[in-house]
This record gives sequence, C-alpha cells and structure tokens, in this order.
Amino acid sequence: MSNHDSLYKRVARRETHSPRSALAIVLAVLLIIVAAWVGTEIVLALLALPALLVAPVDMFTSTLSVLEQPAQYVGVAGVVVAILGLVLLIAGLAPGRRARHALRSSRTATVADDAVIASALARHAARAGHVSPDNVTVSVSHRRADVHLVPASGVPVDAASIEAAVTRQLEQYELTPRVTAKVRVAENGKVGA
Repeated sequence: MSNHDSLYKRVARRETHSPRSALAIVLAVLLIIVAAWVGTEIVLALLALPALLVAPVDMFTSTLSVLEQPAQYVGVAGVVVAILGLVLLIAGLAPGRRARHALRSSRTATVADDAVIASALARHAARAGHVSPDNVTVSVSHRRADVHLVPASGVPVDAASIEAAVTRQLEQYELTPRVTAKVRVAENGKVGA
C-alpha cells in the first residue's frame, strides 16, 4: 500500500464520517453556563446578597439529603442520569456517519452523496422496469438501497430483473460500505404511467 492509498483512504473516511464537534460544543456551553451560575451563586452568598435561584448552602444540603428521599425517586433519578451518561458515551465513541459512500478508485478518493447514488439507481431501475423515471423512488441508507417502483396500470413488471439491474449497478460502483438492493413493486399500477 503506497502513501497515496493511505491518504485516499483517510480522505474518504473524513468525508463519509461526521465529527462530534456539535455535540462537544453543546456540552461545553451547557457546562460553562452551569459553572457560571454556580460561581455567581457563590459570589452572591459571599457578598450576603440574595441568591438568583438557590443559595450554595441549600444546594449542598439538598445534595447531602438525597438519600433521605423515597427510594423510588432516587432510583428513577439515578436511572435517568445513567441513561444520559450512556447515551453521551455512545455518541462520543461511535462514529458519526454522513449520507455518503466511498467508491473504489485507485487514483483518487471518490465520495458520492447518497442522493446521487439513489438518482442513478432510479434511472437504471426505470430502464429495467420499462416505466417512467417519475414512477421510481429510491432511498439509499448506510447499507441498503430501497427501490420502490409503481408500474403502469395493466403492464406486468419483473421485480427480479429490476433487482438484478440495480444490484449489477451497485457492484459496478464498488461502494464502501457495501450496499444491497431491495426492490418493491407496487401492487396497484398508475394510469398513464
């Protein structure tokens, strides 16, 4: 593997995965607001002024008296905090995905948006099903392409040949990660389609 290959893989990964910057910024802003509020409450208490919301002494004593509260309330609060922590942990560690796929190319990093892939697959499905392109809807997700076709009323459509054409097209693209096709033909046709 040459330096160019590793560079292309790194560029493709960067374009197909989203950073967690937005989540980090939101959490940092929330922590800054909470820290500023607690700091303001402490300063107000030191100056013997009334608290904005809760005096620091009251915050501290209520935190210590949590164990005196009914067990079901403390348990529910603990479960909520644990779930929130687990969600944040998973969001921080799991890779974010953009609606894009990398195409195999030895000379460059090639990335296509899922909407572009869906448009191309719709065109091929329409041609294979002998229907108008307006009667084909395709949605591409991370690992699957769903093709929904509405035939002209009274005209039979072979779903297997459409699926073969779409699958053949997907194989030519050599997408990473691999995408499989699922074709659904509507039971009721469209008049004049």
